[in-house]
Amino acid sequence: VQLVESGGGLVQPGGSLRLSCSASSNIFFFNDMGWYRKAPGKERELVGTINVGGVTKYADSVKGRFTISRDGAKNTIYLQMNNLKFEDTAVYYCSARVLSRTNWGQGILVTVSS
Repeated sequence: VQLVESGGGLVQPGGSLRLSCSASSNIFFFNDMGWYRKAPGKERELVGTINVGGVTKYADSVKGRFTISRDGAKNTIYLQMNNLKFEDTAVYYCSARVLSRTNWGQGILVTVSS
C-alpha cells in the first residue's frame, strides 16, 4: 500500500490548509485511516482518524478546527485545517490500518508562521 500526502506548505496563523492523502488501494479496505503529526523535538501524535464506517475522532488540541473527510471514488482522505496556530507546525503523516498493521505516508511539512 502506498500513501501519498500533498497540500502542505507555509501558512500564517489563523489561516487554512487542506492536506490530501491518496492511497494506492481502495480506502474501504482499511479498518481506519488517519493523520498523525510530529513537531520538532516532540514525539509523533495522533491528529485524528476516520474509520471504515465514516466515524471520525480527533485529538483535543485540534477539535473544532480540523476535519477529516474522504472521497472513496478517489481513494483519498483529507485533513481540512482551519484557524491554524504556531503549535500546529509539524510534519503530517497519513496512516492506513488493517488490523494490527499500519501503513504510513512519507510525511508532509506544514509550517505556521507570520
